[in-house]
Amino acid sequence: MLEIIDINSIPIFLLIFVRIAAFFVTLPLFSYQTIPAPFTIGFSFFLAFIMFYTVDASAVTVDYMYLLLLVKEALVGLLIGFIAFLILSAVQVAGGFIDFQMGFAIANVMDPQTGAQVPITGQYLYIFTLLFLLSVNGHHLLIDGIFYSYNLIPIDAFIPFHDGSIAYFVINTFNQMFLIAFQMAIPIVGCLFLVDVALGIIARTVPQLNVFVVGLPLKIFVSFVVILFFLSLYIGLVRNLFETMFEVMQGLMQLFGGA
Repeated sequence: MLEIIDINSIPIFLLIFVRIAAFFVTLPLFSYQTIPAPFTIGFSFFLAFIMFYTVDASAVTVDYMYLLLLVKEALVGLLIGFIAFLILSAVQVAGGFIDFQMGFAIANVMDPQTGAQVPITGQYLYIFTLLFLLSVNGHHLLIDGIFYSYNLIPIDAFIPFHDGSIAYFVINTFNQMFLIAFQMAIPIVGCLFLVDVALGIIARTVPQLNVFVVGLPLKIFVSFVVILFFLSLYIGLVRNLFETMFEVMQGLMQLFGGA
């Protein structure tokens, strides 16, 4: 049995395992609290075992630079998963915009997947997004992304942090996330703004009518009707969101590889 296991290959396997495990720590859908940690660790282990035979790591040596390579692999996995999580967070940000206009901003719910408080509408749209991601096998594309990351980021290369391009890329992605959230929320927020304008006109023309009593139920009713018609358009926006997420992940991996 000892003859079958090559002791010299264990450090290389550990580098691959660290990148994949760190990737699943921040990746949407795989990093949720509803997924048991032993399952995530075991899945990372077997995926690293499969990828071990496809990665060229002949230049890796166990010396004082090996610890830096371990830190680099952890950073690569964490940042690639985080950039995907950042783009998908646009759905909950859009839900926050909608809830603020509806009057639901104070009624947050506890998300059992992340353990954080999230907007009601944002959580509703986020569940649709995750179901759509699973239905189009988007989780397979996410795993393909970490598999083909070794073509762009060699296991024995370091990340070029000196020019600040990675920091600018993350900041631009953060700005892009807010633009996508605004595009998702603008149909409903725009309709509610028109409702506010109409209520303001009614308050001036019919002073006997208490718009504060009528306004909130009316805005909630209009929001539900608009969301019902908006869902068909929302699927197209989610598809564009996934395309943006994969493009951003590829762009970040190219920056890590010095391209």
